[in-house]
Amino acid sequence: MRIAQISNFQGRKTMLLRTVETFLRTHNLPATKFGRLAVHDPRFVLDLRMGRTPRRDTEMRTRAWMQGYAAGAADVEFSKQGEMA
Repeated sequence: MRIAQISNFQGRKTMLLRTVETFLRTHNLPATKFGRLAVHDPRFVLDLRMGRTPRRDTEMRTRAWMQGYAAGAADVEFSKQGEMA
């Protein structure tokens, strides 16, 4: 593997962890629950924090799950606002 490829790979891993950490704070979700729901692995976030490098398909599945969860949370929030009106 070339140095540029290794650097890009490490950067992608760091970005996933940052994205997950932001998601956890935004949605007030425990790391273990996130792991169970997103990839069926309660240790997923803990392992990422310890340096785990997920496979590309696992990363893509995780990002897709976060987008779906966020969209669902937005729909719930929107419907709650409609009920209050």
